[in-house]
Amino acid sequence: MSMFMPIEASDRAAQIDTIFLALLIISLLISALVFGLIIGFGIRYRRASSADRGPMPEFFRREFEIGWTFATALLFLFLFWWAASVNIEVLVPPKDSYRVNVVAKQWMWKFQYPNGVRQIDTLRVPIDTPITLTLESQDVIHSFFVPAFRIKQDVVPGLRTETWFKATKLGTFKLLCAEYCGTDHSRMRGEVIVMRQKDFAEWLAARPEGDDLARRGAELFVSRGCSGCHAESSNVHAPRFPGLYGRRIPLADGRTAVADEAYIRDSMLQPNRDVAAGYRPIMPSYSGLLDDGEIESLTAYIRSLGTVGGAPAAPTAPPSGGAANAAEAAEAADPAGPTTRPTGGGR
Repeated sequence: MSMFMPIEASDRAAQIDTIFLALLIISLLISALVFGLIIGFGIRYRRASSADRGPMPEFFRREFEIGWTFATALLFLFLFWWAASVNIEVLVPPKDSYRVNVVAKQWMWKFQYPNGVRQIDTLRVPIDTPITLTLESQDVIHSFFVPAFRIKQDVVPGLRTETWFKATKLGTFKLLCAEYCGTDHSRMRGEVIVMRQKDFAEWLAARPEGDDLARRGAELFVSRGCSGCHAESSNVHAPRFPGLYGRRIPLADGRTAVADEAYIRDSMLQPNRDVAAGYRPIMPSYSGLLDDGEIESLTAYIRSLGTVGGAPAAPTAPPSGGAANAAEAAEAADPAGPTTRPTGGGR
């Protein structure tokens, strides 16, 4: 926008800067008017001046006051509508967006992509592709802030939040934590590298160490004992996963819920909150036992088994131009070792 503003590197940046500039100009004009009147009246009605100090005309006591009050109210409503209409777009990610899991931790950013590749403090994304970030915190409140993209999203412990962006310029851009999070808050820095879609696909293909999330989830499903209750061959009366994802499920208390990512996650961490009708609440909680990477892997595995009606689950859309889409994301050195039972016996 100018030498005083960060570079505009996303499709939303120009809109945010336009609103900022409009608010700045309006604030300066109002301030100039107010201070101008103060100085003008101070000179005009100073002691010993010959100015008329009689009663104000009726017009200035009624119509004028109503007019400026009504005008400022309209201006406020317009500015509120304008800013809200732009920011509400952040609440609904595009359906074809590419999803990246982000975990904030003192004092680093951990990224994990759909193919399992991980990286610390560096996020690689393809240009002109909507990127949806699913954000979680392992400890305290953080805030994901990329000035060049004009995005800032608080990351709250125990709360899963989302934001999205579409990068429009190639290059490397600063990633900061904008919420004081402890002793080394100032060192919680990273970078977002925006690449050409072809380069991104080639970069990703050169990293075979990133196991597919669904494949890793299938391994966890067996190794953590989930198959003891949820496999087709199990004698335990527990939900089966094929065709589960996306289905509307009746609950024991008469409500219904959609078996989406949030529901599956809650089934692992808070299994007694929304118990599925027809099942006993025997699913134990794995809060503190599963790390976020394992939860993402198990969710991806359940999604890969199909959606409503047995149709294949929609795969994550890769950026046009290439191979399996995912950006490297390295993980912090504190993997939690766990056990899991997604959508458990009582769910």
